[in-house]
Amino acid sequence: MSNDLILPNTSRRGFLGGAAALAAGSALPLGGHALAKAPLTNTQSPYFYRFALGTAEVTVVSDGPLPLGDPGTNFVGVPKETVYGMLETNFLPKDNVVLEQNIPVVNFGDRLVMFDTGMGFSKAFGPTTGRLQKSLEEAGIKPGDVDAIVCSHAHIDHIGGICTAEGKPLFPNAQIYISQIDFDFWTDESKLNSPLKAFVEHARANLLPVRERIVFFKDQQEFLPGVQALAAPGHTAGHHIFQVASAGKSFAFLGDLTHHAILLTENPRLEFAYDSDPKQAVQSRLKLLGMLSESKTPVMSYHFAWPGFGNLAKAGDGFRYYPAPMQMLRG
Repeated sequence: MSNDLILPNTSRRGFLGGAAALAAGSALPLGGHALAKAPLTNTQSPYFYRFALGTAEVTVVSDGPLPLGDPGTNFVGVPKETVYGMLETNFLPKDNVVLEQNIPVVNFGDRLVMFDTGMGFSKAFGPTTGRLQKSLEEAGIKPGDVDAIVCSHAHIDHIGGICTAEGKPLFPNAQIYISQIDFDFWTDESKLNSPLKAFVEHARANLLPVRERIVFFKDQQEFLPGVQALAAPGHTAGHHIFQVASAGKSFAFLGDLTHHAILLTENPRLEFAYDSDPKQAVQSRLKLLGMLSESKTPVMSYHFAWPGFGNLAKAGDGFRYYPAPMQMLRG
């Protein structure tokens, strides 16, 4: 005899009818109220991501999204329709381009080195920036434990988190590393009456209070063990990228060599409105992105989608960025 349950006709009809009613009822609110059992949290996960680099440990923290507005006015050198089309093809909004601010903190075991510092107290690009201190706290990193801050350049969104608005250093034990060209240019008091006023004010507010702790590096110099500077002028005159290495593994921190994984990477000859010398910035992009893609060196981009770590490959007249899979388990 079969072990299947056999219902009498009347019971079967009642069962099926009840199941149908239950299914229909589950799609309808009861008494005008939804069936959700838990409230919406309206919160996001902590803004840090951690991975190994040789014997070192890299923690990427965020200063928060940085919205630039109309991409057609920020990415130039081609018709606006071309910019909008590139974004639309890649399922990105055309009305507002939003950059991330990915800040790697590298624990070499004997020292803690942070690259760039975000917008800090300035809200020139809106309220979503200035999150660095909160992100560090979420990651369990104390500002007093940071030994070195390496600045790719002195723009407002890279040196903004060094000091408070009152000039108090936020990283009391950190040596600050930057190119002298950028320091001299962006702290120049004579530029306070120029269109660069906001950038100069913010650079002076963050760099001058720690002037005695600033060390200047030069192109090709390994100014810290495992950290080498590579000149990448154009975005600013003293802009640099950095090769970061530990136990045979390495990545390149790109700073602002390219701001966007599509617009300035797949079309590196496109120009960016915030470049000091757009033509020189294009040449730096072509040279260094070509070098990194040929050597298959992983890259860490300050402004790419979170957390900004991946690889580059040559693609036609430009390059393709391949985000690395996030490693959520440590084994």
